[in-house]
Amino acid sequence: MLEKIFESGLWSTRFMVIFAVIFGLIGAVILFTVASIDILSTANYVYTTYTTGAHPERFHEDVVGGIIGAVDLYLIGVVMLLFSFGLYELFISDIDPAKTDEGRESKILAIHSLDQLKDKISKVIVMVLVVGFFQKVGHIQYDNALDMFYLALSITAIAVGLYFLGKVGKK
Repeated sequence: MLEKIFESGLWSTRFMVIFAVIFGLIGAVILFTVASIDILSTANYVYTTYTTGAHPERFHEDVVGGIIGAVDLYLIGVVMLLFSFGLYELFISDIDPAKTDEGRESKILAIHSLDQLKDKISKVIVMVLVVGFFQKVGHIQYDNALDMFYLALSITAIAVGLYFLGKVGKK
């Protein structure tokens, strides 16, 4: 009887994961909000630049950098959503509204193990790093041919990495 009580209590501790789920969702909402505000700020910058007739030297780079930065935040928000959904499904319960009318699960939330959750999150994190790379590349000065060669090498490395990342988890 003592063993049954202990095991029941131990199994109930899985509900502590709800804290990670709730705060992960809060983090995702915050990231989506900040990214949306960044997009609005960039739109306001473009509007005021064109209406005042000013045209700063790095205008295009600033606009692209602002938008790419917002995309970066959106992707990190998606990581937080995947993290929250995955933990909830793994430790607490299936998310019933995620199932379609035919009873099939949404492929986005098809997480049945910690390895699948890590795989989905790591792919999105790699995309965040790629987006961050391209944001930084837009602000670099290329002074000579060697700089351009390094840029070409880095883009090739990213392309090769993304190719192999696409192969991960496929049969």
